[in-house]
Amino acid sequence: MKFTIVGKNINVTEGLRIAVEDKIGKLEKYFTPDTEVHVTLSVEKERQKIEVTIPVKGNIIRSEQVSNDMYVSIDLVEEIIERQLKKYKTRIIDKHQGGSSFRQDFLENDYVDDEEIKIVRTKRFDIKPMYPEDACVQMELLGHNFFVFVNAETDQVSVVYKRKGGTYGLIEADV
Repeated sequence: MKFTIVGKNINVTEGLRIAVEDKIGKLEKYFTPDTEVHVTLSVEKERQKIEVTIPVKGNIIRSEQVSNDMYVSIDLVEEIIERQLKKYKTRIIDKHQGGSSFRQDFLENDYVDDEEIKIVRTKRFDIKPMYPEDACVQMELLGHNFFVFVNAETDQVSVVYKRKGGTYGLIEADV
């Protein structure tokens, strides 16, 4: 695996680099040697956060963990990614498309899908064109964390969502 490790408000020491490469390196049994792993370590007040992103063909495997200790965050993020890989193996790997990033023994090994994804409710609603700021107001009025709308500026379906820290995000389709 090829690691790219960066720090925000933290100096990435040799000890941290080794801890990340050792712990996340345990995931090597699932990926080919040329798989890229992007790691961002950051500190905000007492929060020690690690973000790991592994782009594989057609998908992105990502986890973010926060704790009071960076080494604990590193341990947690590795466990979460491994659990994601095993749980969603059949969904994230299409042997004809995305299998090139994964080791053959991972592709052939069967893992128990302990929680099948089930859609239990379908909602239908009229989507009216509105500006992203208006969509944020509507989202707040509904008490939701996200809101789907047709962007009046682009005529595309978009999503606004609430971010940590009280800010908002906008998701637009890249057509």
